[in-house]
Amino acid sequence: MKDDTPDTDVSLRLLEIFGAMMRCETTVEAAEQLGISQPAVSNGIRQLESQLGVTLFERLHRRLQPTEEALQLYEEVRPVFGLLRSFSNRARSIRQGLSGRLRIIATPPLGHTVAPLALKHFLSTRPDVMVSYDVRRLEHVIEAVQNGTADLGLGLALDRKNPSVNIEQLSTGHLVALVPKEQPLAGENSISARNLTSGSFIGLEAESRIGQMLRQAFEHDESIYDPRVEVRYCSTATVLAGAGLGIAVVDPYSAAARDADRVTLLPFQPPVEVAACLITRKGVPRSRLVHAFIADLKRTMAEATSFGH
Repeated sequence: MKDDTPDTDVSLRLLEIFGAMMRCETTVEAAEQLGISQPAVSNGIRQLESQLGVTLFERLHRRLQPTEEALQLYEEVRPVFGLLRSFSNRARSIRQGLSGRLRIIATPPLGHTVAPLALKHFLSTRPDVMVSYDVRRLEHVIEAVQNGTADLGLGLALDRKNPSVNIEQLSTGHLVALVPKEQPLAGENSISARNLTSGSFIGLEAESRIGQMLRQAFEHDESIYDPRVEVRYCSTATVLAGAGLGIAVVDPYSAAARDADRVTLLPFQPPVEVAACLITRKGVPRSRLVHAFIADLKRTMAEATSFGH
């Protein structure tokens, strides 16, 4: 036996045409509002009436008047139009990089210095963006990006041939010396490894990549690496230099957070280049939010590393 029940599986497009007709007085006005042709509006209304088995509009004085059934149905479907407008607005915000969620993880040299400054500028024009932000050791940063719990990671002096993640160089600088102003060396033009005699400086643990680079600089200068205090992070060394515990040799991004009233920043010899790197997951395209944050980060890094020039 044939089922004569009308097909009520109505498309959103037909509902959109119906809503426009309820707000407008003619198919021409509805077509202009939707950005489609007048015949497309007329065909849509006929198709909707056929699917519902209900007459929605009657012609009266050269205009289409909604029937009582149309008025009742419009009240039922009116909330849908609000949802559609909200959906369209949110999609436009996401498309423009003004809405969504960004997950950032960084090592301390960047996570405690330039990245927060970039994030502040980034969020100042994006009130609808939510951010998850964490600062961890490098192995945890790479792991988080690799398993997808972070959209991007930040680290220093990384091997760009890492097989598990994509690594892109964002900015380069050189190690610098932070000299307490009460020390005689604060008046020098630069600081070399030979200036850092036994017990006169703050060292970095060999487990860190920067710590390894610092040791290599001492070997190159044929100097003895014998720090008075040794720490894991450059940010810690920066704080200790500000407290007058000794000269610290740190990356330029950590040095940007120095207490300029207490320490003098000087070039370190021999020059040791250090690169700030972006870490992203292989095979995953970057969202507009990621692109926008990277642009702010590059700008902030350029400003942070310009102080020594």
